[in-house]
Amino acid sequence: MALKNRPVPREPLLDADVHSEGFRQTREARRSALVEDYVELIADLIEDGNEARQVDIAARLGVAQPTVAKMLTRLCADGLVSRKPYRGVFLTEAGRKVAEESRIRHQTVEAFLRSLGVSAETARIDAEGIEHHVSAETLEAFRKAMTLR
Repeated sequence: MALKNRPVPREPLLDADVHSEGFRQTREARRSALVEDYVELIADLIEDGNEARQVDIAARLGVAQPTVAKMLTRLCADGLVSRKPYRGVFLTEAGRKVAEESRIRHQTVEAFLRSLGVSAETARIDAEGIEHHVSAETLEAFRKAMTLR
């Protein structure tokens, strides 16, 4: 049954403060998503036995090296990474914590999507975006739903 021609009933508007909270959370998630992606990738490169070099980060993220250089400067200023001349990028303790939290969220979302029957490739790609926007409450619900299956 096609639903595209049926109007979807609209819920009444929420109170302005309540309504704006959802948008605030989304804006915050967008701001932190890029930082989390970089830090998680740096952790993955280091754990894979390689140095996290600017050129490798750029290649894996599909961006130009100057873009990576700019973000690495920001991550250094935020205390998440350190850099050494002619060496790679290293995570600080704070950076390792962000990377681990991001990885756990990603793995939970990806596993939940797979439990719904989503293909491995699609689940991996979709989890990359969802992981930054999902709340702790929703992650816990995902975990509970997977244990009930």
